[in-house]
Amino acid sequence: VLIRLDPIATAALGLTANDIARSIANADAKGQAGRVRGTESDFLITVDGEVEALDRLRNVVVREGAAGAVTYLDQIAEITRGPREPSTELAIHNGQPAILLGAKLEAGLQVDVWSGFVRDVINDYTSQMPSGLALDMVFDQSAYTAARLAEVGQNMAIGVALVVGVLLITLGLRAALIVAIILPIVTLATLATMNFIGLAIHQMSVTGLIVALGLLVDAGIVMTDDVGQRLAKGISRAKAVQQSVNRLFAPLLASTVTTALSFTPMILLPGPAGDFVGSIAIAVVIMLCWSFVVAITLTPAIAGHLLPANGKRGGIPAGYFGRVFEWSLRWAVTRPLRSIALSLILPLMGFLSLPTLTAQFFPGVDRGQFYVEVEMQPGSAIAATSAVAKRLDAALRADERIEQVLWSIGQSAPAFYYNIVGARENAPGHAQALVTTQSAQATEDLLSTLQRELPLVAPEAEVLVRGLVQGPPVAAPVEIRLIGDDLETLRELGDEVRQIMMGVDSVLVARGTIGPGAPKAVVDVDEAEARLMGLELGGIARQLQSSLEGVTGGSMVEGAEELAIRVRLGDASRQDLQAIRDLPILLPDAARLSAEGRWPALPLSAISTIRLEPAASTISRRNGERVNTVQGFILRDVLPEEALVDVQSALNDAGFALPVGYRLELGGDSDARASTLGDLLASLGLIVTLTIAAIALTFNAFRLTLIALLVCGLSAGLSMLALAVFQYPFGINAIIGVIGSIGVSINAAIIILTGLKDDERAMRGDKGAMVEVLTGSSRHILSTTLTTFGGFLPLILAGGGFWPPFAMSVAGGVLLSSVISFYFTPPMFVLAYAWRARRLKTEQSSTNGDREEVETQVAAGLLTAE
Repeated sequence: VLIRLDPIATAALGLTANDIARSIANADAKGQAGRVRGTESDFLITVDGEVEALDRLRNVVVREGAAGAVTYLDQIAEITRGPREPSTELAIHNGQPAILLGAKLEAGLQVDVWSGFVRDVINDYTSQMPSGLALDMVFDQSAYTAARLAEVGQNMAIGVALVVGVLLITLGLRAALIVAIILPIVTLATLATMNFIGLAIHQMSVTGLIVALGLLVDAGIVMTDDVGQRLAKGISRAKAVQQSVNRLFAPLLASTVTTALSFTPMILLPGPAGDFVGSIAIAVVIMLCWSFVVAITLTPAIAGHLLPANGKRGGIPAGYFGRVFEWSLRWAVTRPLRSIALSLILPLMGFLSLPTLTAQFFPGVDRGQFYVEVEMQPGSAIAATSAVAKRLDAALRADERIEQVLWSIGQSAPAFYYNIVGARENAPGHAQALVTTQSAQATEDLLSTLQRELPLVAPEAEVLVRGLVQGPPVAAPVEIRLIGDDLETLRELGDEVRQIMMGVDSVLVARGTIGPGAPKAVVDVDEAEARLMGLELGGIARQLQSSLEGVTGGSMVEGAEELAIRVRLGDASRQDLQAIRDLPILLPDAARLSAEGRWPALPLSAISTIRLEPAASTISRRNGERVNTVQGFILRDVLPEEALVDVQSALNDAGFALPVGYRLELGGDSDARASTLGDLLASLGLIVTLTIAAIALTFNAFRLTLIALLVCGLSAGLSMLALAVFQYPFGINAIIGVIGSIGVSINAAIIILTGLKDDERAMRGDKGAMVEVLTGSSRHILSTTLTTFGGFLPLILAGGGFWPPFAMSVAGGVLLSSVISFYFTPPMFVLAYAWRARRLKTEQSSTNGDREEVETQVAAGLLTAE
């Protein structure tokens, strides 16, 4: 309920907004006035006069005259009931005024089930809606969750089909059947473990299952093939199973541990980035552990029972390609230096291509949504912001590819994406729109156009069209931090950097955290003159505050609602400075009442002057130091690292220099990436130490451990080569993939080195025995390599910016690591144990010479045969 006062009539009566509010409160007789407490009765006493309607307010007495005359409220004010004006926040849905409600589910609930309950409530309430009003659900997270999980499930089905298909070709029907049995067993055990530890099923954890899909069958393939080889040699089923478990327990444990350790940095990654990607690693590690347990227990038992014992092995015969492959292996172990040199070409190309990979933090999101941010000039009213938003709304909805536009004006919209932080409140110059399009492709097509054209619709405002981005929240993709002590200097430096940044083609909007504040009107009161009139500065300020902003007094009950009654001047007295200059200021001395009965008052301008000046800048600090952060927002199709390079080049070309005592730092996407990468590598020392320990305990030989570590390093180069060939950016997701590929690629080297070490003839330097070991291991190594690649292939083909770089860095690195496995690892083994082979050959030659001499003496009769 709003009481709009007439400033002239109110001043003539010597009343202020506070006085009238007090009169209304005194006239509002709510509550009890005592009780009748008799011997036979007991009931309440109330004073009639409670404010229940506007008519009651109109009859409130605000002034009594000496002759008994009274003045009623409606004689000096306009009384209305309506929404609070001006509004502190507004919402617009598809061009219509709206009320926006946001609801968030509690932790531990399923979003699809919970959203079903919400929709039921909405449907029930819709039938009660008054005519002319509609209740629309404008955003439902469960729809996106269901679509994402369906896509993930489809990818998993494709991955399973590819894995089983590869095994049918390489190992045959029975071996493929064994691994197909392993897949659901390990998956169900993993899901049970996830449920036990409280790891929710969402797109990241389920993606971890897809990542582990190609890895979990590795141990089963190796065990199945080893049992099959022993059965083919005529060994009994029980003994074949026993020998395979005894031989492969240590290398499979080592490969499982090293692979799990390679994903551990993701689990140990702190902060929002760790929250984002940690679920992937946890799911992978759980699945790997279960695959090892099944591989040394259930798999050999099933393999020993199902695989044929007649020497026939499944799969397509190697044929001509097998003979060529065997010849190449013989050449590699015969000429180890040449083989090593050739095998190093691909990893070296990968390392050399690293400077060509564009750095990135996290990529954008493929989604049929984007958002628009509007920032008006400081001091803008919410009505002006609303007018701009309506113009932009009409321009957006004119495109048929846009299905819905929802504006929140005066504050940030409720969070509709996990890394958008809504931190704006009581901001009349701010507006934010959630735009829903027909598809993710429509979003990409629109962004490139709207980012250039939409700001032209409202040139008086700062209009920023932004797509959604994966990963932890980053305030701006490009940031230049200016650090120093003096605010004015920081502001001037920030303005200079901002102007230079706006000259870069890829930058759409540039703004600083320290700038000119909103304008404010400063009233300079002649204090001496005011004191002569009996006025004090505090009293003047209180009169202006109550008159312009109002004061509440009493309330009006309307059904179940209690409406506050606000008293202030009318809008005409509040809309411009000239009207405020003419506001009457009441003098406090009642003895000065004029002969006409009018209370003495004088206009504000009689004792003061009013000027406009900017308010003080906001002081922003970082790590206890004053900082002006210049933020740059860039085109959708430009990577932040590319834009940062352009900005730095522009600063250098412009000759930008800092005064003494000031420094410049990089923020935004680059700083977030460097910080996350530092956290990711912080645990690398411990991981490497544990990896070395696991490998060394497996081989019990430091030479073989060194070879395995060299394979780790080379596999990183192979992953980078795969990223460079397909031109993927080198973001955090790709870096995580490179680390993961190291642990996966070492598995083949562990199996090969273990087989060579366990073969006595190979240890003596017998090249034929080495080739025999390698060809015996080649079937399951190639099978595991292809199944790993097949497990990641759905993520590569799914497209988008997040999963393909991650999957390609792992799958590409593992696929290319076959070259390292067969043409680097065995030759290194030959060189590492060449001394041993020479010593054994010398001892054998000496033994053969002694035998010939004895046989000669026996033939001559010098010695008896005994």
